Amino acid sequence: MKKWKISAVMLLVLSIVLSACGQSKDNEGSSGDSKQSLYDKVKEEGKLLVGTEGTYPPFTFHDESGKLTGFDVEIAREVAKRLGVEAEFKETQWDAMFEGLNSNRFDMIANQVGIREDRQKKYDFSKPYIESSAVVVVSKDNNDVKSFEDIKGLTSAQSLTSNYRDIAEENGAVIQGVDGLAQSIQLLEQGRVDVTVNDKISILDYMNKQKNSNIKIAAEAEDAGQSGLMFRKGNDKLVEEVNKALEEMMEDGTYEEISNKWFGENVSPK
Repeated sequence: MKKWKISAVMLLVLSIVLSACGQSKDNEGSSGDSKQSLYDKVKEEGKLLVGTEGTYPPFTFHDESGKLTGFDVEIAREVAKRLGVEAEFKETQWDAMFEGLNSNRFDMIANQVGIREDRQKKYDFSKPYIESSAVVVVSKDNNDVKSFEDIKGLTSAQSLTSNYRDIAEENGAVIQGVDGLAQSIQLLEQGRVDVTVNDKISILDYMNKQKNSNIKIAAEAEDAGQSGLMFRKGNDKLVEEVNKALEEMMEDGTYEEISNKWFGENVSPK
């Protein structure tokens, strides 16, 4: 009887140990597969779910026919194509964009998300696919302004809550408050202000659309902000494959073609 009890106890212990080992292996497999699981899912389903606003031209918006288009949209479509799948866009307001990624509504965000240290703690980014910096904009006939230092004492049209207003002020400009970029350019072309300090991509977009505009970029800041495609952490394989696609696009001229279409020049990170 005692032997039976001992054997039963040993069998029970052995069963618990084996069960624990099995669970451990299952957990390890789940953890180990997590880096590739989303990539495998994307490949299996044949689609890459992309979060984007759809209301932010020229990056993501609807054209006159109602089609979703824009620089970021074309970049995401080309990336998906090179992964061998289709991009399926999920339009979401910016305020809900990150939560949509967190809740698995989409696999990736393509919406000019700036690569910042605080975001990198919570999310993974692709390699930068676009960068922009502060620029000084003047009328085409102005050959005196060639640097940020040259705007000292000049009148600069700036949105009062913009970071670019701070840059203009730090360089000694006299600030003329405006509602936004459109008014800044309007005052500049009318000769009512001397300069405006603004975002390079926004200025390139304006000049690309308004071929006869009377403005030019006179100076560009050395430091630039960069944006990347954003992912939930732990999906290294998908990020790796997206990076490969971006690198191929930049090497074979596809990226430059898309960039020229939207901005009139190559805006890839230097």
